[in-house]
Amino acid sequence: MANDLLSGSVPEKEYDASSIQILEDMEHVRLRPGMYIGGIDERAFHHLVAEIVDNSMDEAVAGHATRIEVELHADHSVTIRDNGRGIPIDPHPKDPTKTALEIIFCTLNAGGKFGGDAYETSGGLHGVGSSVVNALSDHLRVEVAKNRELYAMEFSRGVPQGPIQKIGAAPNRRGTSVTFHPDADIFGSQKFKPKRLFQMARSKAYLFSGVEIRWKSEVDDGETPLEASFHFPGGLADYLNETLGTSSTYADAPFAGKVTFQEKFGVPGSVEWAVNWTPARDGFIQSYTNTVPTPEGGTHVAGFWAALLKGIRAYGELVNNKKAAQITREDLMSGACALVSCFIRDPQFVGQTKDRLSTEAAHKMVENSVRDHFDNWLANDTKAAGAILDYLVLRAEERLLRRQEKETQRKTATKKLRLPGKLTDCSSNSREGTELFIVEGDSAGGSAKMARNRKTQALLPLKGKILNVLGAASNKIGTNAEISDLAQALGVGLGTKFNLDDLRYEKIIIMTDADVDGAHIAALLMTFFFTQMRPMIDAGHLYLACPPLFRIVQGSERLYCLDEAEKNAALEKGIGGKGQIKISRFKGLGEMDAKDLKDTTMNPLTRKLIRVTIDEDEPGETADLVERLMGKKPEMRFQYIQENARFVEELDV
Repeated sequence: MANDLLSGSVPEKEYDASSIQILEDMEHVRLRPGMYIGGIDERAFHHLVAEIVDNSMDEAVAGHATRIEVELHADHSVTIRDNGRGIPIDPHPKDPTKTALEIIFCTLNAGGKFGGDAYETSGGLHGVGSSVVNALSDHLRVEVAKNRELYAMEFSRGVPQGPIQKIGAAPNRRGTSVTFHPDADIFGSQKFKPKRLFQMARSKAYLFSGVEIRWKSEVDDGETPLEASFHFPGGLADYLNETLGTSSTYADAPFAGKVTFQEKFGVPGSVEWAVNWTPARDGFIQSYTNTVPTPEGGTHVAGFWAALLKGIRAYGELVNNKKAAQITREDLMSGACALVSCFIRDPQFVGQTKDRLSTEAAHKMVENSVRDHFDNWLANDTKAAGAILDYLVLRAEERLLRRQEKETQRKTATKKLRLPGKLTDCSSNSREGTELFIVEGDSAGGSAKMARNRKTQALLPLKGKILNVLGAASNKIGTNAEISDLAQALGVGLGTKFNLDDLRYEKIIIMTDADVDGAHIAALLMTFFFTQMRPMIDAGHLYLACPPLFRIVQGSERLYCLDEAEKNAALEKGIGGKGQIKISRFKGLGEMDAKDLKDTTMNPLTRKLIRVTIDEDEPGETADLVERLMGKKPEMRFQYIQENARFVEELDV
């Protein structure tokens, strides 16, 4: 790759060692990588690359880099280069014995993103990305071209292999280069997939029109280009047009735009979007915050759909289409292919992997910004507006008709079914919006009864661990009391007799304790659904609840944390209350009072759910994994534990 990473023309801001803030030492990354990257599976494995690329993207978005290079080497190490300012290499003010570079790569919660002076918006926020990648790599090398000089430092498993070295002059180069190789002790025999890295590099280029991303791979998978360059001046509109290809759409050109928040709200940041409706394929929404994907959406996505919903209803009223008032967000999203990218300062996410944005202000800023433009777009393109309105009204009418049919079916099913006595059913006659919580034991069921929404939320307590259906005889499955109660509550048959249309609830939520027994019960239930009711998973009806492990109380302030990492981060940041801090660890759902359970785990507005999915690219791998973990052969299970739980003897469970 070329080394002529030249300086851009953007005015320099002061960015030296004083920009880097130390919050606490790095702990337990290698022991518990799941706390920092969400696991050690393929998704987490490739997330390592995203963490380093995000740092380079932050330099580009801040106006200091114009080019990023992503290179996959033959040994499956990866290099990410940029032509930004270069990581500071001078001694850190709080620890003059170490350079800022060493602190960044060896210390959790150290980085230039906390104060807001070095970066107005950034994707790397928690100060753990570089240090976590370093800790989980058997070799990592950083090169910094700064002040016309080239410096380098090497690490292994988070430990410096010597002091920073001055390599020589670099008069025509600037920026940072990071090369790392993931540690097989953590990730086993996993290898980077060129296709996945290629798609990530391309999507990053769409998200910021001011950057060029170059891709190079020495690994040939037969379908991914070995070299490519991405630069998209049209941003998300280009991305959407390429994604839709030749599919027919209701508007000739997508509704797309970009608004800077500084102009409307007086705060740094912006939102960019592109959306079109098509009858040719299922709709989708891809969202990002500071170039980081947010697959679970969040407040920026909610604000986007709110703007479009209010806009299309207002347009319907303007053209005297009274049926427009019955359009819902569900109708709007059906057939809508949308991309939303938001840049904001100090965004708040749910979890370290940043799957969902939780910053409340983003909802209002995105909604107000998009709404004005959508109103104007509809008024200026009446042909597209009319076609979209007609389509959405038709979808609303179909939905209402389906709901009417489901209400009749549900009433009939309720009369016909011998519902299990321990089922606490909801009162709604429609499947739409209803949820069945499968809870662990009667004690958890007691709190859940008081915490639930009686209209839409039903409860089914299970007594202990259900039968492991993998390999069990069919007659044993059919006569098992717990499985029989579950099938009757759901209203569907087992195995080949399963009929998705008879499902009585929209969401099936497994809600177990956050301990080893709870995880085992959840695994048994997922095995049951995978083998006996697979279409339910494919249709997106199965979820896992995420109850918190800790509650922190200080005066009138109350905060819940999913795990140890969130708790430590919250204590370091402070929760804003007064007086003594009290920390409670929940041993089980039965220990949580109704308010705790409702606020953290059952209220759709404040909870987090994980949807259970099957990898579409590798469906066979899911079946193999289920067989290894839950099958009759203990040696396969033991082998998997040896390969994937190398530090299990040190875990405090």
